[in-house]
Amino acid sequence: MDLDTVRGFFAQAPFMVDLGVEPVAVAPGKLSTKLVIATRHLQHTGQVHAGVMAAMADHTMGAAAQSLAPEGHWALTAELKTAQLRPARGERLVCEAVVLKAGRNLSFTEAEVYAEAAGQRTLVMKASATMALAKAG
Repeated sequence: MDLDTVRGFFAQAPFMVDLGVEPVAVAPGKLSTKLVIATRHLQHTGQVHAGVMAAMADHTMGAAAQSLAPEGHWALTAELKTAQLRPARGERLVCEAVVLKAGRNLSFTEAEVYAEAAGQRTLVMKASATMALAKAG
């Protein structure tokens, strides 16, 4: 799966388009995405809403799993766990996802979400997901 294919995959997900999540790098079983932080991503305290980061991590992990999925199968989230480590503030979020184990029926993934501000990168969320591999159609 190349970067243009992944960008097409994300473009077909209206929620990801609305959030502004964009793929920036891909390798088999790995994917990185970015999101430019806007006011609409914030909660009342001025930090990025945890739901924004969780959705970003979920879709990024799903796309990483999809890159290793058998032909004719979709990677669908069966279980998602997130841990917000600290408030996310800054100019952008970057998510790095990796497939830990790709199986015939399930794939296990992890992601880290970073907030970037003034050239500094801070880890703000860890996530893990189990992806079910279901026949398309």
